[in-house]
Amino acid sequence: MPVTGDHQLLKQLNRMALVRQVSTQPGLSRASLAEVLGLTKSTVTMLVRDLMDEGWLSESELIATGEVGRRATPLHLDPDRLALLGAEIGVDEARVVATNLLGEVLDTRVVAYDDARDPASCIKLAAAALVRLARRLGRATGALGARRVLGIGVGLHGGVDETLGVLRYAPHLGWRNVDVGTQMWSHFAGTPLEGLPLYMQNEANVAALAEFEFTGQSGTDPLVYLSIGYGVGAGVIVGDSLLTGLNGFAGEVGHAILQADGPVCSCGRRGCADALIGLGSLLGSEKPSPAALERLFEKVAQGQCQTCAAVTAAGGQLGVLLNNLWAAFDPMAIVIGGPALRLGETLIEPARRVLGEYADAAMLSAPAIRTSRFGANAVALGGAALARHRLTRPLDLQSLARRADKAGRQMRAPSSELGLAC
Repeated sequence: MPVTGDHQLLKQLNRMALVRQVSTQPGLSRASLAEVLGLTKSTVTMLVRDLMDEGWLSESELIATGEVGRRATPLHLDPDRLALLGAEIGVDEARVVATNLLGEVLDTRVVAYDDARDPASCIKLAAAALVRLARRLGRATGALGARRVLGIGVGLHGGVDETLGVLRYAPHLGWRNVDVGTQMWSHFAGTPLEGLPLYMQNEANVAALAEFEFTGQSGTDPLVYLSIGYGVGAGVIVGDSLLTGLNGFAGEVGHAILQADGPVCSCGRRGCADALIGLGSLLGSEKPSPAALERLFEKVAQGQCQTCAAVTAAGGQLGVLLNNLWAAFDPMAIVIGGPALRLGETLIEPARRVLGEYADAAMLSAPAIRTSRFGANAVALGGAALARHRLTRPLDLQSLARRADKAGRQMRAPSSELGLAC
């Protein structure tokens, strides 16, 4: 779309373009950045100086190129001075993390809920845990000093209106139309997090961003992240952007029909992915809980025949879903994550086999299938990745702000984060 705006917006666009380029190609020199981004060397030199002063970038040892003249100085994201905060407001507990710009975990906390049916109390616990992390980061540590927090991202288990910070529906929590953003802001008042940018998205979407931003996989685009917990969801990245849909419900593949006349799903339909693959379905008559999941994982680890057969069947249905995602998005990679990874190859091997059979039948090469490398922290880390993703794309923030205005409310990110203030 056409880029319009004042000098400060254009400067912010160029600044963040430099940051993104260095994040995907660490070690580039100022001259290389100028060539890649089509900016003048003097502009790059000025912007790099500012970004180094603020803690975004750092230099490493000079590179000997063999050419006459000044040697190139490699640039990298600075891992030591800035921080991002991420949170998962999960089904059974809240998990919060602090990371540096590279996504390396600096600190983490897990908080059990007092009452998972009470959104306000769960949000309050998560907000308090984030504030505690921020205070720890704000204390001087050795020669590096205190870290400055840039922003906060939150992963939520349901459909999310990111522009308003509202969780529309969390089926496995029973929450509807919860204004998470406003509640969090009220708990941040008078703390180090007051006034900082706050972003929130569906848990599968933020986990997809963790893979995209923090694993050197930015070249893997399109990318699909398939999250398998009590239910099934997907995060999709296409053209450097999250595919969220009109109302924030894109990627809700848990209710894609995989088997006509299959088992009844909680939504009332038959044969949904949730009813065939989700951990809730594998628990049978047991009520979903952390203890019930542990018993399921233990049965599989021990090779209990009936349970392993059920998980293998779910793996076959997972292969069908992988094929459907491949056909829909033609991704370079599909990443599988979520608590179901603890079922191991009992779940994953049948899925790969079924997908391979579909690929052979079509005489095509299937996309790469890999598992998430972030384990239980995937969604919380994804919250931090969401913050980095949004902050380094000023036009995304401008678009979100405009959509929020149309809805009659202001975007919560300060105007300075849109590049509109000095």
